[in-house]
Amino acid sequence: MAEKPMNIFDIAGRAMSAQLVRLNATASNLANAGSVSGSEQGAYRAIRPVFSTVVEKPGVATVKVDQVVSSDMPAKMRHDPGHPLADADGNVWEAGVDSSAELVEMVESARMYQNNVQVLQTAKSLLLETIRLGK
Repeated sequence: MAEKPMNIFDIAGRAMSAQLVRLNATASNLANAGSVSGSEQGAYRAIRPVFSTVVEKPGVATVKVDQVVSSDMPAKMRHDPGHPLADADGNVWEAGVDSSAELVEMVESARMYQNNVQVLQTAKSLLLETIRLGK
């Protein structure tokens, strides 16, 4: 069976799916930004999706998520001997998440998602106009 050729709707849809993964990772990072752990190894680390280009045929490329990796931002040690998760020295480890950078990432992802929505709306309008002209 012959494979269906890629069209603008497929390409924009895959791009939107990739941005949704990016938005979900950012939401997870922001949700865990204030979390603490009793050890540096147990502290939450921000996650990032890694994308790659998929070339369907010359001139037609889409995107896919290869993997989701943890950031190398270190956890922050805080002295809080009264905290129930504090270690023997009275320290807890805060998540390695930069909330400001995550908010920038969220805005950028949302804008890219919206750009692809606009691509779909434009393609749909052009297709409907073409059909109307053919009548």
